Order: sequence, then C-alpha cells, then structure tokens
Amino acid sequence: MTPLAFGIDFGTSNSTVGLADSAGARLLALEDASPTLPSAVFWQVEGAPPLFGRAAIAAYLEGEDGRLMRGLKSTLGSGLIHDKTAVGGRAVAFREVLARFIGHLRAAQQAVAPSDSVILGRPVHFVDDDPAADAAAEATLAEIARDCGWREVAFQFEPIAAALHYEQTAAQEELVLIVDIGGGTSDVSVVRVGPGRVALPDRSGDILANDGIRAGGTDFDRLLSLAEALPHLGYLAPTKGGGTMPRHYYLDLATWHRINALYTARTASDLKALRLVAEEPTLIDRMLRVVDGRHGHALAMRVEAAKVALSDAEVTRLPMSDLTGGPNPILRREGFETAVEAPLARIGALLSRVLVDAGITPDRIGTAFLTGGSSQLPILRETVRAVVPQARLATGDMLGSVGTGLALEARRRFA
Repeated sequence: MTPLAFGIDFGTSNSTVGLADSAGARLLALEDASPTLPSAVFWQVEGAPPLFGRAAIAAYLEGEDGRLMRGLKSTLGSGLIHDKTAVGGRAVAFREVLARFIGHLRAAQQAVAPSDSVILGRPVHFVDDDPAADAAAEATLAEIARDCGWREVAFQFEPIAAALHYEQTAAQEELVLIVDIGGGTSDVSVVRVGPGRVALPDRSGDILANDGIRAGGTDFDRLLSLAEALPHLGYLAPTKGGGTMPRHYYLDLATWHRINALYTARTASDLKALRLVAEEPTLIDRMLRVVDGRHGHALAMRVEAAKVALSDAEVTRLPMSDLTGGPNPILRREGFETAVEAPLARIGALLSRVLVDAGITPDRIGTAFLTGGSSQLPILRETVRAVVPQARLATGDMLGSVGTGLALEARRRFA
C-alpha cells in the first residue's frame, strides 16, 4: 500500500492540506468539512488557546475580547517576522503566531496519517528584487515547519504545483501558461504538460519559465478600500491649513497585517488632534469610531466581499454605516478596475516577460490555466486574454489547485 504523501499550501488569505496516494490526490477537510481554512488567528485575552480559520473570524465578529490576525504570510521576508506584538496581555513574536497556525495544519494532517515529510508551497518570490530576503523567508518557513514536527521539509513553486494539478486532466501534451493570483503574490509559469509526462522522474526540463511579483488579491482589496471606503473616513481630506490628512493611518487601515497597529492610545490621541484642523471633522469622527471600536478588520472583510461581488455584478453596495456612522457607498466595477490599474499593469508585464523568458510566442500557448482567489475577476481574465489571445482559458479549483499539486509533488519525491 502506497503511504500518503502531504503538501501544504500556506496562503496569505486561505490555506489547504493536500494528500496523495497511488490513486491520486485530494484535499483534506479542515473546518466544517471545508477543504479551505482562512489564514486567520484569533488570540483570546484570557489565556485560552488561539482560534483558527472561520472560528477565529467568527469570534472577532461576535465581539469577543482578543485580537484577530490575518495576512500573516506577508510578514515572511520582512523585518516584521521577528517583531513582537501585544497579544492576550503578553508580547508574542509574529513567528510564533505563524508557528501556531502551521502547527494547526500539521495536527490536521497527523490526524489522517502520521508523516515526517511535507512539501510546502512557496511563491516564486516572497520578496521582489531581494534574493537575500527571499532566501531568508523560505528558511524561516522551513524552520517553523521543522519546529512543528516535520523532519523532511521541501518546497515547490506554487504555479508549478498548480500545473501538476491541471495535468491530471490534460488530454494531450501542450504548453500551459499557469497564472496563479494569490492573496499576496502573483506567479506565472510556462510548463509542458501531458499524460505521457506525468510519470517522468525529472520534470525540470518541462518548466520553460517561472516568475512572480509581490502583488495579489490583498493589494486589490487595499486599493479598493483607499479609493471607495476610506475617503468617507478622511483619507486625503483637506485640512484648514491647505494640506491633507496624513496618509499613514489610512494605509495601515487598508492593509491586513497593519490594522492592529492603529489600536493604540497614541493613534486615538493623534486623530483627535487632527480632528481640530480638519476641514470636515465629521470624517475624522468616523475614523475615530472605527479605531476606538476596533472595527478595522470587519471593514476590510466587507471591502473584500464587495470586490468579490463585483466579479459577477457591475454595481454593489458597501455596507459600512454600522461601523463608521457614515454612508453605505455604491461601488461600480469600472471604479474598482481604475483603482487596481497599477498592479494589473504589473501582472500584464509579468505575463509577457515570462513568455519571453520561455522563448516562445503567445500563439504556442494551448491553455492559460487560472487559479488563486482573484483569478475570477473579469479584468484579470481580460489581462490574460490580451497577452495570449488564442489560448483557451481554463480554471480549476480556485483555492485548491496548489494544495492538490503539492501533494502530487510530495508523492513523487517521498512516496
């Protein structure tokens, strides 16, 4: 009997655990029979163990005392990974928070079958244009995995894992453009796949090009928040002296892993002082309401939900009056697409660059396989189609392709 092999996709927004045996690969149910677990930790203040995933988000939304943390993967490769933050009355390093979450994934895996080996997914670049920081991010993640109990830890690029997942259904050999738009990064690969290549012991020659940038779904959320939500709280609002409100408070509020930095007496005091010089102090009152009530994560979740709604509708409403005391603005898809022009341009340039690196013309791509939480956005699909107009666009499991592919890679390497 072939032993189970495991792969873990620790994502910025969601995580999965894949398992593979001789029959194939699938995802493990992690929470309420769901194969995806939101990458969220809620640390309770009374010394109780942390909550994870949907349970963590529910505890926060229900007003329980504690601290919600999301977007933790973004701390890898930055100095923030070594910093400590106040959690439950004590200082906890972000590294420990990551270790608790990954340890939770390890426990779910061990409950199915004991294993000392794992393949972890990683973006092509944890950090853009900084090889040393990128290597440090992978090393830190490997150390955390070993501390959690795995003895043998290896990595595979997330878009390559997605290619292995797609290959399970490929009817013929072809060149595939893998477009993986995750929460924190966008990765693109050109891979040769086909039924006759699955069993080859060495697939390195099938990877024609592989690259990525640190831009993804959370950047779309942040830009949508800055464009449509935070102006109602004073973002870029004028002051009596002819200037504008300081931007850094709003940038923190729009960035998942920076929101908690606002929940301090110093920030509240600063905002009260700024209210006195604001042309429209009512806007600052709304900002104070969000900060004093610790509603930042709730607001971010509603902005994210509005982004998702705009994938299917031209217009949606952002419900935020209960959090801010202000209006519930109407959001339009065209406004969202304008807000995210900069990262989309970078993704378009990345797509073209990878084709050049692969040494092929766009017409040689048979299929563009899109995966990742933001890959269903119409403007993203238009961006891909503009680069490879003749290719078939295909999608698989938006949040599970990478985890399944990592399990297949683990089976190849370990089983």
